[in-house]
Amino acid sequence: SFPQTERHISIQTKLKGLEMLADLDGGEYSSSLNLFCSFMSLSGRKSCPLCPEEKFKACYSHKLRRHLQNLHWKVYVELQGQRMCICHLPCRNLKPSLSGDQVSGRHVAHYHCVVCSVTIARKTDMISHLKRHINKGETEASYSGTAPSGHAYEIMKELGTNVQLLPNHTTPQKSDTYFNRKMKSNRQLVFCSLAVLTEERNPLECLDAFGATGIMGLQWAKHLRNAIKVTITDISDTCVKMIKENCKLNHIRVDGCPRGPRGPDSEVEGVPIATVEVAKMDANVILHLRAFDYIHLDPYGTAVNYLDAAFRNVRNLGIISVTSTDTSSLYAKSPNVTLRHYGCHIVRTEYYREVAARMVVATVARAAGRCNKGIEVLLAVALEHFVLVVVRVLRGPTQADESAKKLRKLVHCQWCEERLFLKQGNMVDDTLPCNCHGTSQYMDDIQPLVKTLICESECTTLKSFVHGPSALTNQEMGSQKTTDDLGWNDPLESWKRKTGEESGSVVKKLKSDVSLEHPPFYYSIHRHSIRGMNMPKLNKFLQYLTEAGFRVSRTHFDPTGVRTDATLLKFKSVLTKYSVPTYTNATATQKSVSTETTT
Repeated sequence: SFPQTERHISIQTKLKGLEMLADLDGGEYSSSLNLFCSFMSLSGRKSCPLCPEEKFKACYSHKLRRHLQNLHWKVYVELQGQRMCICHLPCRNLKPSLSGDQVSGRHVAHYHCVVCSVTIARKTDMISHLKRHINKGETEASYSGTAPSGHAYEIMKELGTNVQLLPNHTTPQKSDTYFNRKMKSNRQLVFCSLAVLTEERNPLECLDAFGATGIMGLQWAKHLRNAIKVTITDISDTCVKMIKENCKLNHIRVDGCPRGPRGPDSEVEGVPIATVEVAKMDANVILHLRAFDYIHLDPYGTAVNYLDAAFRNVRNLGIISVTSTDTSSLYAKSPNVTLRHYGCHIVRTEYYREVAARMVVATVARAAGRCNKGIEVLLAVALEHFVLVVVRVLRGPTQADESAKKLRKLVHCQWCEERLFLKQGNMVDDTLPCNCHGTSQYMDDIQPLVKTLICESECTTLKSFVHGPSALTNQEMGSQKTTDDLGWNDPLESWKRKTGEESGSVVKKLKSDVSLEHPPFYYSIHRHSIRGMNMPKLNKFLQYLTEAGFRVSRTHFDPTGVRTDATLLKFKSVLTKYSVPTYTNATATQKSVSTETTT
């Protein structure tokens, strides 16, 4: 098994701890500090346990005590009574010199994080690092070590339970022993639901079907002791081996599965505080083979593939907790996956997390109903990283029918966010208490923009005007009646045109235009204006381009922009043709004034 190593010596709770490291009281060294025993000399001089020999030479006890007090003990970062004193040992890589020479560099002073064992040089960076741990709920210490095989590992402590973690434990695709620190709140909620059940009856047979590191089942066994019988399973050999090592780390005896004589791997030093059964088995297999009072499902992703097996053998009034981490499908980011896994059509709403929780509850209820069982929802939580649903199982077809009656369809208005549950047995009825589906009363302010977008998408000016009432007046786009006569009064009523010969020709022209390639980008009429010339009004200029045989429309990107398939040369030629010199009006005025004077 992996040897249990202590945290770094720079992390202490009292100054006495540093003094004991330097043996200032003349005591004997413990076996865990043999690495630092070599700094003692026969002359009575002692070296600093946190500084290399070249930085602080061996000295007498009184001088070393002042050094520890004034440097290491006073320069620190603290978390919950644990002082992370500054360390000058070569724990970090050498800082290279300007020439890039690694040998000529110098060691950097640093701090060792009490939570994750990382080393950080700057004090302010360490404080920020600890704040991130606190925000994630990670405040218990962890420490690192090396296994006999030479592989590095980290030991993390959560709720009084120690677990070994491999370096790639945060990457599910690269590690079987996946561990997510952000799921601490999930593990605490699951533990609370189990603790409540133990008050009703015990002993309970509990299953952690996806053990990974075994942290969940070990917390159950360590804190609830004889009130439960814990079984931890996983399909991975690496996970099963790691779970057994973590059992020894917490003084918990391991029972093999299938049951039989215990081997040497199940023995722990001293008196075990609990017994855990560890098995290499697929979750669906063990759920079909044995009955349990409490079942926890926490696969990587969705748990829908294991619900039928879970409800098959769970005992009456037992509890099933389901953790779903497929937030992309639950939170409407992957609608096709949502339909595949949960049989639901959903859209992103302001209450999307509650929709996700209700969707998981509905899926659990359907799985229970297939086994002639009903459910009582005890807890439903939807947070950033997971959705947790805890239900009590009620046996019998009557209970199953009662649960099925609570499943309803939800109708949601995407305009005003109104929502309504359809009554059971109701036919397809999209009726909502709001009027958004029949009128555009809430969309009056953006109707011009919507019309412009539609015209721009088809590159036509037949129903186009600039978005915004002020822009409509300034640009002189013509009367509103002209647009209304084309049947485009309300953009939300399917944009139906009025009947007639004119509308029929419009439809034919639009169909032919849509088949053409959409003109990319647009030209600004002001950007290409001619100096000394008065440009035509924008509405007139669009008409001139259309008469020249080009596709043309306004664009919502720029109120003065023109989207057209004409080249820049053609665009400028039409603009030049219909522009009027600015001096024409001034000359005419001068002639009129001179005539009156003469008369």
